[in-house]
Amino acid sequence: MDSAQTKYSGGGRLWRVYFYLAWVSCASAQLSYSVSEELNPGSVVGNIAKDLTLTAQRIVQRRLRVVSESSVQYFEVKQTTGDLIIKQKIDRENLCDLSSACSLHLQILMDDPLEIHRVVVNVLDVNDNAPQFSTTNISLEISEAAAPGTQFRLESAHDPDVGTNSLRTYHLASNDFFTLNVETKSDGRKFPELVVDKALDRERQASFRLLLTAVDGGQPEKSGSTLLLIDILDVNDNAPVFDEPVKKVTLLENAALGTLVTKVNATDADSGSNGDISYLFSKYTPQHVLNLFTVDSKSGEIRVKGVVDYEEMNAYHITVQARDGGSPAMEGSCNVIVTITDVNDNAPEVKLVSLTESIREDSAPGTAIAFINTRDPDPGLNGNVKLTITPGLPFKLMSTFDMSYRLVTAGNLDRETVPEYSVIIKATDAGSPPLSSQINFVVKVSDVNDNAPTFSQPSYSVDISENNAPSSPIAVVSATDPDLGENAHVSYSILTSMVQGSPISSYVYINPKSGHIYSMRSLDHEQLKAFRIEVQAEDAGVPPRTSNVTVHVFVVDVNDNAPVIVHPSYSKDKRLEFTVAPSASPGHLINKLVAVDADSGHNAWLFYSIAPGPNAGMFRIGAHTGDLRTARKWDEEESGSTYDIVVMIQDNGDPPKSTSVNVTITVDEKAPANDAPIIPHHIPFYQRNGMPDITLYLIISLACVSAVSFITFVVLMVRCLRHRGPGLGGSECCCYGHHRSSRYHQRPSKDLHLQLNTDGPIRYMEVVGGPQEPHTRTYRPCYSTISSRSDFVFMKSPMLSHNNTLNMTLSKKYLMNSASEQKPPNNDWRFTQGQRPGPSGATGGPEVAMGTGPWPQPPTEAEQLQALMAAANGGSYTLSPLSSLL
Repeated sequence: MDSAQTKYSGGGRLWRVYFYLAWVSCASAQLSYSVSEELNPGSVVGNIAKDLTLTAQRIVQRRLRVVSESSVQYFEVKQTTGDLIIKQKIDRENLCDLSSACSLHLQILMDDPLEIHRVVVNVLDVNDNAPQFSTTNISLEISEAAAPGTQFRLESAHDPDVGTNSLRTYHLASNDFFTLNVETKSDGRKFPELVVDKALDRERQASFRLLLTAVDGGQPEKSGSTLLLIDILDVNDNAPVFDEPVKKVTLLENAALGTLVTKVNATDADSGSNGDISYLFSKYTPQHVLNLFTVDSKSGEIRVKGVVDYEEMNAYHITVQARDGGSPAMEGSCNVIVTITDVNDNAPEVKLVSLTESIREDSAPGTAIAFINTRDPDPGLNGNVKLTITPGLPFKLMSTFDMSYRLVTAGNLDRETVPEYSVIIKATDAGSPPLSSQINFVVKVSDVNDNAPTFSQPSYSVDISENNAPSSPIAVVSATDPDLGENAHVSYSILTSMVQGSPISSYVYINPKSGHIYSMRSLDHEQLKAFRIEVQAEDAGVPPRTSNVTVHVFVVDVNDNAPVIVHPSYSKDKRLEFTVAPSASPGHLINKLVAVDADSGHNAWLFYSIAPGPNAGMFRIGAHTGDLRTARKWDEEESGSTYDIVVMIQDNGDPPKSTSVNVTITVDEKAPANDAPIIPHHIPFYQRNGMPDITLYLIISLACVSAVSFITFVVLMVRCLRHRGPGLGGSECCCYGHHRSSRYHQRPSKDLHLQLNTDGPIRYMEVVGGPQEPHTRTYRPCYSTISSRSDFVFMKSPMLSHNNTLNMTLSKKYLMNSASEQKPPNNDWRFTQGQRPGPSGATGGPEVAMGTGPWPQPPTEAEQLQALMAAANGGSYTLSPLSSLL
């Protein structure tokens, strides 16, 4: 069919569309489709959703999109149906030129999870081009001497279609002298040759006008024509002949300009000018060949003229003609086939197709991060590309299909250690020398709540004075979280616990944002000496993470209790009445006053004195013993006289508190002349007249407590000595160990738990034993760490632990705050056994040194009994230091 033939018929426009969907293959994650060229935009190529087993809704949810490897986007996906449709009309001839196979490579990308599929669309040729000659007529001169069978190469027509739609043959208009021969080259191209069929006679016919028609193989076929103008010349009847009608040579790409490709040679049997040969390229040689090569007209050498690139074309077919000097000139032709050998002159190309914005730090190994494509236009080993990643990163590359890779995690990630990674992907080919290229990108790690808050200290210890105002600050705790954002937002709370039968929330509360702890009530040292607060720090992550810390609160005693006289007993609205014999000598013991103070330490030290008055000089009282004695000898005439005095009892607090009692002393002959037999110390304690039953019970209790205390100290000393390091001296407490740098020393034992504060002066030590019965009372020994001024005090204490364990706290108690605040006691500050506060203080006995000097002997059972009685009444009692007990 002629190229000018109309595509319209019957007055209507008929489009004949050839569409062929050959096959769809999903093997190796690759889809293949075939589509005819020149289809209108919107034409369906295939259903991506169906082939990927996806619904239209999932396509939208996963953001399915098409990425083309070419610069023009020919296809798109219809979101409503999942059809792959044509976006721009495809012209196969512009896309692939004369290549027999023509395909477009696409990539289908989807998110959630990140996924990629490769799509190959084969573009099928449509017979939309008719063969065309470069000129409307061809001029040819033929000698009349041309013998029958002589061939003349004619211009070939060009048909951009391929396959069956390409140029099929040529037709020559009917005549008597010439026939047409169609020669097929090795590359499939067809060239017309005019063949002399009969001897020519210029005198009979000097010229011919013949129509040459080129026909393709399409259905319907298309054709193009040119007019062949033949002039018949006389003379030269021998054409040049080449040594090799077809010559094959090889040439390296990027050969330097002037490089010799080959040399052709032809001979002519004629002589003279008819035998002179010149070489030239055929006038039908394509322009791109003329730009690359040149032929020397005299020598026949073909040399490189331009840049030869294997990637543009790997072989060239060059027709070299040899023309003699006759008139008319005769020609011979040689087909030179130049095969280009590839050189590794192209570095690999690396393209980051898709990259996840950030990856969670808890992502499992194998999670996809990015998709990467690579390409090398060189063939063979020169185009064999290997990808590598920066060493030391928790990532690896995995091949998805040919020249396409995905970057996945190869280990665990930790944002707190490395928040982002700088990744370098390097592509190297296998050429010699190898060429490479690289891309850089950053992979950010998103935070996951995988860290619990951490407190600034493993535990806290604070002191608060009793009688504090409600809402007064107690302590502040601080915790940090290495996570980010809400995962690092820390709030504080107090865990539920009980203190003396009341919930901890009735004692303290905490600011959930700042961690400041405030009191809810006024505290009383005499009722509560120490308690624990379990503080929990919780972050705002999902799920939240928590950590706990213990705050030890010690209630410090203040002098808020006045002394109370416990012996002898008397009614508050009456006076104390004593009698003394007229014959009593000076210093005669009238009676002993015993008072106690509910406070502790210095606040419980008592001073006895007689208030100034008219009778004050007649009596004296021991300042520290409470012994009321006569100051002079009585006269006989004073018998029956009565004397009123006021006895003042003052504690050692700051400011001090005091109490007074009115005492009436009657001189009576009936009174005994010796010291008042209050509780004679030479009479056994259990044989005194009128001994109450409580005394017997206290003696039994004393025996039990003494036995338990002795066993406890023996076990403690044995364990300490067993674990004491060689560097500790004999005079040091074994509990110090080798861990002076740590805040606490803990032994992981269920039987004994020591918790020692070594941050500066020792504040307390906990000794936690095995479980006890619920709601039992625990008595804890408390002593100061000052070697020569230690108190050994039994105090009634609540349970501090949540599991009802025995808690023994060594509390630091200074006997003197400073030289400016309180002066040390006098050197005569010495208590006798009968001078100690408590109900049994009337008992006489040897003196025991108190104050700055060490005590010479351990306490007796009576002293321990007095301490127990004082502790049972909520007070305290002073015994000998720990060193004397050991």
